[in-house]
Amino acid sequence: MALICIGFLTFPEAGAAGAVRAEPDTRSAPARSALGLNITAPASVALGSTTPGGTISAHLGSVTVDTTLGGSWTATVSATNFTTGGHTTAETITKSRVSYWSGPFTSKTGLGNPTYTPGQATAAQAQALDVPRTAFHATGLLGVLQTLTWNPTLVVSVPAAAVAGTYSGTVTHSVA
Repeated sequence: MALICIGFLTFPEAGAAGAVRAEPDTRSAPARSALGLNITAPASVALGSTTPGGTISAHLGSVTVDTTLGGSWTATVSATNFTTGGHTTAETITKSRVSYWSGPFTSKTGLGNPTYTPGQATAAQAQALDVPRTAFHATGLLGVLQTLTWNPTLVVSVPAAAVAGTYSGTVTHSVA
């Protein structure tokens, strides 16, 4: 029986202007933006294993946005294809087969009464990461410290023709 193992790196990314970090943050420290927005995500996660044609569903770990300015912000999630070996068609799980759902927030701190809206509140609302998706949106008062944390779930549907191997890809969270 062929075994498919899936792991990946997440690159914390900040982005009022869409700034991209060139290297992964292996310490899981927050990425900084000029607007007082910070986002922290796990540096790496092993999702597990399955057989070709199987599905893996796993929590990614805590993703946290904190702001020193308050106000409105949107956290976005995107992904690359997951590949192994020579990256041939049989060695690629396309990002359209990778779904994400943020779920509800797991903790929040701060003053004021901001409104937090998950991009995908339930598993039934999971969205394929073939294009960037909203992970969370906040609307609040300017000048108010706020922190929000959620533990999203990634669902990977492995093609039946996939070859055995350890697949890796990148899931990126950004905030603006």
